[in-house]
Amino acid sequence: MDVKTGLFYLFATVLLFAGFRVITSRNPVYAALYLVLAFFQAAAIWILLKAEFLAIALVLVYVGAVMVLFLFVVMMLDINIDSMRQGFWKHFPFAAAVGALIALEMAAVLMGGFRVSEESRNLAGAAPIGAQISNTKELGKLLYTEYLYPLEIAAVILLVAIVAAIALTLRQRKDSKHTNPSEQVRVRARDRVEIIKMKVTQPAVEEVAAAAGVEKKA
Repeated sequence: MDVKTGLFYLFATVLLFAGFRVITSRNPVYAALYLVLAFFQAAAIWILLKAEFLAIALVLVYVGAVMVLFLFVVMMLDINIDSMRQGFWKHFPFAAAVGALIALEMAAVLMGGFRVSEESRNLAGAAPIGAQISNTKELGKLLYTEYLYPLEIAAVILLVAIVAAIALTLRQRKDSKHTNPSEQVRVRARDRVEIIKMKVTQPAVEEVAAAAGVEKKA
């Protein structure tokens, strides 16, 4: 067994363990952290398969954005874990049936992929075509030439979604103190500093208080 095969089995083992802990962990924060670990292991396997773009996209999009947002939401919300556990065994048969159906579908897809035809066996010994070409570079060329307009449309839709999310969640609180930056830029020195003319010498505080008391008595 070579190093690449050993790394594949290592990453796959950790991936299976992390995926099992995602569905068995009772704390949602721990489950999300195990899911992050599973994403990292899947990205490592994709790198072994020379799919660098998919690995980087998985880490940046899911680990760097989606899971971090999910962790913030879970930690900020006061989730009652005991109420979440209620009705587990009530819905367990339906969940088990759905899980078994998904497992059968995945098994059918994988078994179909393992069947190697005679033509592919004959071509197995031939040199791979385009082995020295970077798949990330070719994917970038394809996106920005043939699929340029769909890519731009998707970018505009995402931008509109981000602006809409900010507009819906932005609320101006009346009790919060804030400063207008434009007023700070237009400020002048005489607006901030006021020069008051005062006498050089002034009487002591006790003398002023005594004089005021005498005047009151009079």
